[in-house]
Amino acid sequence: MSTNIHTFLQKAEQKAFDAEHKRKLLFNIGKYNATVVNGKKQYTDLEYVRKKVKNLKWKVMENLDKYLIEFETNFTANGGKVIWANDEKEAQQEILKILKKKEARMVVKAKSMATEEIHLNHFLEQNGIQSVETDLGEYIQQLDGEAPYHIVTPAMHKSKDDVAKLFHEKLGTSLDLTAQELTLVARKNLREKYIQADVGFSGANFILPDIGGIAITENEGNGRLSTGFPKTHIVVVGIEKMLSSVNDLAMLWPLLATYGTGQKVTVYNTIFTGPKKEIEVDGPEEMYVILLDNGRSHLLAQEKQREALYCIRCGSCLNACPVYKNIGGHTYGSTYTGPIGSIITPHFKGMEEFKHLSNASSLCGNCTEVCPVNIDLHTLLLYNRNEAVEEGHTVFAERIAWKLWRRSMMSRKAMEKPSASIKNMGVNMLFKNSWGKRRTMFKFAPKSFNKRWQELHPHQED
Repeated sequence: MSTNIHTFLQKAEQKAFDAEHKRKLLFNIGKYNATVVNGKKQYTDLEYVRKKVKNLKWKVMENLDKYLIEFETNFTANGGKVIWANDEKEAQQEILKILKKKEARMVVKAKSMATEEIHLNHFLEQNGIQSVETDLGEYIQQLDGEAPYHIVTPAMHKSKDDVAKLFHEKLGTSLDLTAQELTLVARKNLREKYIQADVGFSGANFILPDIGGIAITENEGNGRLSTGFPKTHIVVVGIEKMLSSVNDLAMLWPLLATYGTGQKVTVYNTIFTGPKKEIEVDGPEEMYVILLDNGRSHLLAQEKQREALYCIRCGSCLNACPVYKNIGGHTYGSTYTGPIGSIITPHFKGMEEFKHLSNASSLCGNCTEVCPVNIDLHTLLLYNRNEAVEEGHTVFAERIAWKLWRRSMMSRKAMEKPSASIKNMGVNMLFKNSWGKRRTMFKFAPKSFNKRWQELHPHQED
């Protein structure tokens, strides 16, 4: 058993029976789900929009190479610089080159899952550079020394009292501060960082090839401040965030807001097309976009699973997943969690080490039902499971168990011959440490259904 799956099982066991953790998580998810229902009311034909957006993302992924070149050409013409990073290490080293050139000692960072994916904060800390998260949820998580818990809401597992206690311990504030007062404390601290920072980082919700730009959507304004004050702006974005045109935003921005937070549209929506021009007062003097692959090309090559690259990172599949709602975000041990994370992580980080994530699903299909882009998520999880088996990422005991199960299911004699007591002993011995740990053990009936039917209908032919 790999270290990753062993850790996953340990954390899952702990979180699944942590009543307080589950209470906080379900409360916060419930709040989001209620707002999403209202947000969907802005559409007269939501299914039409979902199908249209899926077709759009299909078109982009099938021609991704052309759109990437188009973006690089137009963004460079706007005065920006494009860097291609094959993996995490390449992205880190390219970033370090820029920061050393700028003699940077402190940077600010807007919310970005791509920078989490390359472990940017830890890498910068190792190189003597302070990185400050400016999104409120990310700021809370950074103070607590934790990774983001949720794609959209990094501190979803924390209550107001948890945050108050954290601020008291780390910032010396009073324990009885209200939510608004806690927010103002964070605001005061972060405002100073924007002015002091040498470089600002952000991710991107979408890449716009036709105008050579990137689009960011947010609710706090920290994205604009993190990218507007520092003289250098570095964007780290996965190549799958590509759209076909700036005109696509008319559909994508409201759809992302509706499914992510239940809003008609988020508060701040910004397009960056390069460093500031001579006639502009605000903005960075230099702007870099790091196009991150890091396993995405591998996933793109999978004809069945490449559909996962259509994801717009709204987080709705996490909120709908019964497994996520039981074990929480940190249990997965990966940047991307929930159903979408369980699909893409094995392709980004290696099937052998992360195949277990694709089994962390009830296959109920709720994730597919709530996906704004109509990604067939539960089917993709099955494709991953099949791929793991085809590649031989199974243990001997697992292979033998399935062979025996198949042989038993295909043979009436094998099903009927053993007595109920033998079945009870055999099955309960096998499952006593898994099923039996929390549930009543199996008890087979003295007579099988087939035997009972023959007794009740003795003269009926087979």
